[in-house]
Amino acid sequence: MTETMPRYHHGDLRAAVLRRAEEVLRESGTDALSLRGIARDLGVSHAAPSAHFRDKNALFDALAVVGFRRLGEVTDAALATRGSLTDDLVAFASAYLGFATDNPALLSVMFARKHSETAGAEIAGAVAAAFAHPTALLTDGQVRGEVADGDPEVIGVTVLAALQGLATFVGSGFVTPEQSQGMVRDVVETLMRGLAR
Repeated sequence: MTETMPRYHHGDLRAAVLRRAEEVLRESGTDALSLRGIARDLGVSHAAPSAHFRDKNALFDALAVVGFRRLGEVTDAALATRGSLTDDLVAFASAYLGFATDNPALLSVMFARKHSETAGAEIAGAVAAAFAHPTALLTDGQVRGEVADGDPEVIGVTVLAALQGLATFVGSGFVTPEQSQGMVRDVVETLMRGLAR
């Protein structure tokens, strides 16, 4: 008995392509990603995905948008209950680090696409939404005198750079995921000393 290939109705092939693209990223990295390969995996003609993605760059752009939206959902959920600024930043840092270590290939696509020539307003909007909550935390901290004056988005880049560095250590095996979660509060408290007014 032959296995029946799934059929995709208009409107859901795009979602199926994105799901399969994420699977390929997770399994094999960006070099293995191709629209033709995804079409083959999904059992559709090699031209079918081009109705939704004109080329591989467009697929990468769409993956970046998906990634930033998901990151925003993860960090917003972590910040649903507010505490002190340090506790809130620890919650954000833990959520970000979990996302980064679970999705290293997607994260690299997200940050590479943010600056690509083909990246459009949709990526910019997804980035702004993903980091709106932590930026607001820093702005509130400035109002209360807990954080030095300056552009909160620039200050946020400092925080993000430290977290991304920690995520890189985890990805390389220099630090285990368990160790990294234990280090999050120390990293945030060190950052807070540097960010204090």
